[in-house]
Amino acid sequence: MTDKTKKQSLFREKRPSFKITDEVQDGKKGTIKIAVLKRMAKYLLEHKVMLAACFLVMLLSNGLALAAPKLSQRAIDAIEPGVGAVEFKQVFFYAALMILFYVVSALLSYALAIMMVKLGQKIIYTMRRQLFEHLTTLPVSFFDTHATGELISRISYDIDTVNTSLSHDLLQICTSLVTVIGSLVMMASISPMLLLVFVITVPMSIIYTKFRSKRVRPLFRRRSQKLGELNGYAEEMLSGQKTIHAYNKEGVICDRFDQKNDEAVKAYYTAEYYAGTLGPTVNFINNLSLALVATLGGVFFLFYSLNASGEANILPMFTISLGGITAFVQYSRKFAGPINEFANIISDLQSACSSAEKIFVILDTPSEPADAPDAQVLENVEGEVELENVRFGYVPERTIIKDLSLKAKKGNLIAIVGPTGAGKTTIINLLMRFYDVDSGEIRIDGKEIRGVTRDSLRGAFTMVLQDTWLFCGTIYDNITYGKEGATREQVINAAKMARIHSYIESLPDGYDTVLSDDGVNISKGHKQLITIARAMLADTPMLILDEATSNVDSRTEQQIQKAMYALMEGRTCFVIAHRLSTIQNADAILVVKDGNIIEQGDHDTLMSQKGFYYSLYHSQFEN
Repeated sequence: MTDKTKKQSLFREKRPSFKITDEVQDGKKGTIKIAVLKRMAKYLLEHKVMLAACFLVMLLSNGLALAAPKLSQRAIDAIEPGVGAVEFKQVFFYAALMILFYVVSALLSYALAIMMVKLGQKIIYTMRRQLFEHLTTLPVSFFDTHATGELISRISYDIDTVNTSLSHDLLQICTSLVTVIGSLVMMASISPMLLLVFVITVPMSIIYTKFRSKRVRPLFRRRSQKLGELNGYAEEMLSGQKTIHAYNKEGVICDRFDQKNDEAVKAYYTAEYYAGTLGPTVNFINNLSLALVATLGGVFFLFYSLNASGEANILPMFTISLGGITAFVQYSRKFAGPINEFANIISDLQSACSSAEKIFVILDTPSEPADAPDAQVLENVEGEVELENVRFGYVPERTIIKDLSLKAKKGNLIAIVGPTGAGKTTIINLLMRFYDVDSGEIRIDGKEIRGVTRDSLRGAFTMVLQDTWLFCGTIYDNITYGKEGATREQVINAAKMARIHSYIESLPDGYDTVLSDDGVNISKGHKQLITIARAMLADTPMLILDEATSNVDSRTEQQIQKAMYALMEGRTCFVIAHRLSTIQNADAILVVKDGNIIEQGDHDTLMSQKGFYYSLYHSQFEN
């Protein structure tokens, strides 16, 4: 088990709480939803002018659409029942005006939809940028406990889900509210008694919607979780295809993918199934209300006809004209339609809230602790490093480094050796302040590193790691990554020192050759040589080499050693090495086991002691 793997396994035993606790999720779901909606509203309020314009266009569009049924009532009432006279002039006037209102309303609705899409894109751009920028500020411990695929899912899938809600669902909800209120007022003006039908049906819709939404919300949270796990697993497997093929594990990983895919599909289906039952049920209640309106409306129209013929004297509140029935039915459909639409989009809104929760959880994750207010900038670094009684563990219950002390003078080459999982890479993480010590001190030129700025501390080191990292760009850009503005001549000299110049020149575009995703179009050894050239170009007083030559052959390694010694001259170097032949000239060799330095000295001294180092050395060269 490597140091990194051991570190991850320890975090899994007791990982930091980077997510909403189960208590909050299960006991205060409503509170979470309101809080999430409030935070989403803050993004909207950043575009107040555009939001106000959208609101104005929405009012105009809905106002015209709400006025149209009233015009149809007047057109129909212009035909008096039982009398042959028909006011065709009024009928055509109101009909034409009604068509005009509907056309203008449709055009305004189209413009509003475009405006909301643009507003949603602006908000999502801001949210995605904030999320990515915040990820770059999070401590290393966060990425030790979160799969890359899971984070990519947050940036892509969850952001897109929120975007859909902002550009579509939000518009639908606002439009529905205006329509419902306007329809209610218009129906009350036509027939208050018919309006009593909705006193029964509307509470039924609200109670059922609230009842169902409580059960649907956690299902959408689970759906988002399972999709994130599926993305994480897919990303992990796709990045390890060579190893998978080498061990003939295609069937195994496909079976595991099928399992995770099945879990994601089931979670998706369950959420959509229970959410899908909401719309039809509310639609049934709304259709029931229309049936009641039509029945009672027919009775009230009969009373109206009796009043008009003088055969009865029934109170006006119990009568309604034919045009009134027509308008009331139209308004009742407008009133019931948004309620039904809201029931249909509530599942999307639940999904958006669940996705937004996950995004906000990351945004609320504390960034790497800020530098101390009185932190000094590390300048004119000589490179004298001292660790005194350092203790550290990734979790409090498991101490990895125990009472570690060492001193490296300026220009010393310090080699760190030991079995896998002994804590070698952990020492490097502490020197770079990827993690802070639990107790003890680490000093550079006599300054405790927690009292200096992280930027200046990390800028004093150059690192070449066992796991190479190259970005999509030219070879020239990758070499100059640690030293912007470097000249072509400086880059070529660094490449020559790293014994990679000839290979680069053999490529069709030379130093302008574009490397694809993490340099997969070149060999692992050449990738390592490019990172070594990058380190050689950077002018820093201290170096960290974590098995930097592990991916090159023995002959190339011997050639690089000479260049490495030239690179290390005058600099304090920390070298983690498994090949003990590469560190025989080190000023001091630290033998680490179980987080303690059990032996310390140069190669000859340690060999003469015939201790643990002696046994390690001979285990590599016993043949």
